Amino acid sequence: MAFLVTGAAGFIGFHVVRALLERGERVIGVDNLTPCPDPNLKKSRLLLLEQYPDFHFHGLDISQPDGLMALAVREPHIRGIFHFAAQAGVRYSLENPYLFADANVRGHIAVLEFARRLPRLEHLVYASSSSVYGRNNKLPFSETDPVDQPGSFYAVSKRSAELASSTYSYLYGIPQTGLRFFTVYGPWGRPDMAYYSFARSIMEGRPVPLYSGRALSRDFTYIADVVSAVLAVFDKPPAPNTARVLNVGSQRPQSVRKLIEVLEEVLETKAHIHELPRPAADVEKTWADIAAIHQLTGWQPKTELIDGMASFLRWYRFYGAGAKHGHFVTR
Repeated sequence: MAFLVTGAAGFIGFHVVRALLERGERVIGVDNLTPCPDPNLKKSRLLLLEQYPDFHFHGLDISQPDGLMALAVREPHIRGIFHFAAQAGVRYSLENPYLFADANVRGHIAVLEFARRLPRLEHLVYASSSSVYGRNNKLPFSETDPVDQPGSFYAVSKRSAELASSTYSYLYGIPQTGLRFFTVYGPWGRPDMAYYSFARSIMEGRPVPLYSGRALSRDFTYIADVVSAVLAVFDKPPAPNTARVLNVGSQRPQSVRKLIEVLEEVLETKAHIHELPRPAADVEKTWADIAAIHQLTGWQPKTELIDGMASFLRWYRFYGAGAKHGHFVTR
């Protein structure tokens, strides 16, 4: 079976591509390789994927649709799409909303236009975000909750993508599932995420910037659990003309202070905390109700926070050592 994965060199995309390749699938990867805080990280992920003979990479920007349209002509046999390409960052979306409109709205529409040109497409699974719940106060967040009060432009862009998917399913019969991811972490993760920057600061003896408030908490979800959810959902497409959204979280929210305690325990090093005011765009708590995805697929997250962070830190020590010597990590 042939799959298209957008954002193939990104965090979640990379792990999903590798899982597909390991089970013998053919994967067409798309990524524009924009720099992230670690300029070598995407290249390292891509070098690893390129060791698989069934991986075929195209350096395309999905916000410029012509490349995707040409790919639809060359690869009409694609049966599944995993769409993870996006511009991430709640606070960054307030600084550069145009970038988020291009990548997350225009780019999402380009993927939908690509999808409706594939005669054998079975299911389009795409990344949404827990950010769409915005200023909701009810916890845990459920897919039936209202999502009409976003707290950032990033949330606006992700909710806009969900609405576009709903419309395209209705008009063109494309079976789609949007996955509202909750704070995904783990090896090969994004350096701009709090857990990554906290770990780096603790290891380097620098202050850890922590937003004030003991209630600050997140539903941390380990990447291996996320991959198993993504693949399980793909195998359960909705009916034609139907678009749905599902939460993917651990259903075990932890305080950010607890995260720091876990990192201290694994690293055997005390963190030097520097408290800062919480930005308005950052919600205080996230907590996923995962009853819907469990009922559909039987999926249940398995990884405890301390085990997931220990796995991340083993990878980070290896990756950091390679990066310091100026070469890419390929395992």
